[in-house]
Amino acid sequence: MMTDKLLSLTLFSLLLGCASAPDFDTSQVDRSLTPQSVIAEPEISRGKIALWGGTILDTRNLKETTQIEVLAYPLNSSERPLLDSKPLGRFIIQQQGYLEPTNYAQGRQLTVLGSVSETQSGKVGETSYTYPVINATQLHLWSQADDSNTSIHFGLGIGVVR
Repeated sequence: MMTDKLLSLTLFSLLLGCASAPDFDTSQVDRSLTPQSVIAEPEISRGKIALWGGTILDTRNLKETTQIEVLAYPLNSSERPLLDSKPLGRFIIQQQGYLEPTNYAQGRQLTVLGSVSETQSGKVGETSYTYPVINATQLHLWSQADDSNTSIHFGLGIGVVR
């Protein structure tokens, strides 16, 4: 009985260790694009594929799309925003259809793959701001469990002696 529980716990832990990052097709991504570079050269950037991420500031459902305002951060090797880094500016994600604002709530982290479409004027407080807009083809909302800084890793290794 106790052995079965221990075995179940061990297998569950191993499965958690196998959880991987989202699978983005980065073959077409222009890694030189940042929100600031798109604002500086919107015509040159239009249509290029970007992979950006950050913290959600606001989510607005419009008639046929959802817009998410994001504070951008550099991404790590798993394409997750590095919140300890300096922000790269703000951008807007445009997603076709309805996204539930309680799921895409302020403070949540996400990563988006999509094409740069335009810039949009807005305000940050009383200051005018130009937002690059990215049409999402893939969104990954990081789970709140992922938001913690704690991580447990399990691994198996094989050694070869010659």
